Amino acid sequence: MDLNFDFAAEQPKLVQLLIGVVAFLAFVGLMLLLLDRAPMRQRARLHAFILLAPALILLGIGLVVPGIRTTILSFMSGDSSSFVGLDNYAWMFTQPEALTVLRNTLIWVLLVPLLVTAIGLVYAVVVDNTRFESLAKSLVFLPMAISFVGAGIIWRFVYAYRPEEADQIGLLNQIVVLFGGTPQQWLLDPPINTFFLVIVMVWIQAGFATVVLSAAIKGIPSEIVEAARLDGATPIQMFFRVTIPAIRPAVIVVLVTQSIATLKLFDIVRTMTGGQFDTSVIANEMYNQAFRYGETGKGAALAVFLFVLVIPIVVYQVRTLRQRREA
Repeated sequence: MDLNFDFAAEQPKLVQLLIGVVAFLAFVGLMLLLLDRAPMRQRARLHAFILLAPALILLGIGLVVPGIRTTILSFMSGDSSSFVGLDNYAWMFTQPEALTVLRNTLIWVLLVPLLVTAIGLVYAVVVDNTRFESLAKSLVFLPMAISFVGAGIIWRFVYAYRPEEADQIGLLNQIVVLFGGTPQQWLLDPPINTFFLVIVMVWIQAGFATVVLSAAIKGIPSEIVEAARLDGATPIQMFFRVTIPAIRPAVIVVLVTQSIATLKLFDIVRTMTGGQFDTSVIANEMYNQAFRYGETGKGAALAVFLFVLVIPIVVYQVRTLRQRREA
């Protein structure tokens, strides 16, 4: 390893770093000077501007400008040399391979939020106020500490396939063999392979739903619970008529969070199948088109469509929060 550092060779970079530091200090000093000289009535607004300005600048550089550029590229050809109008969007909704991607994304968006919320809710109710509640919650929350890539690698071993005469290394096929069945290639046959990928996402996110919904359940006023019990409500009636209505805001938070996370899903599909065998989703296909196949226009069109899908969810969440504040 060469430990010699050539200051002459690195001088341009060091100068750029020094200029950046000086510019930052100058900006901070100017803002503090303006804040000090501003009238008392205007200090609150100026203070808010000083705090928000860096975030707004970074938001514009990292989100708004790339978003505009991506939208423009979605109307261009694969090499961005000519204008093709809506051809890339027509490809998205007419070609079989693109329709398969949209179908898979729809399956993910429908199944993952519902399964995660349902499993998390049932688990939270079952372990609530039990003796080993903390341990049970810790166990179900542990997968959240694993990255999507790590979880994908783990579950590839779970679904691993070996010929019938060979020793099985995959947990699922080993269980099948123990019960006298034939080992299967779980990730090769569409559309069932998409459901096996969905299980991985549910396994990771169920802990998040459990923690959020369990906290909401504990926040239900004890008076409501006692009144329902005195009225003779059964456990099932308590669940559907007391618990669910009381924690509705938390359920919505989990559903919205999981819907957004599912729409931008990339890691699990990329790690486990690479999008092959009809398992690709929008984010994965966007990567393939833009960076593997050189079809920048199609990749940009998929990115724009993904952004459009997220907008209604975000708008709904913002409106819900505003209504909650006004109430």
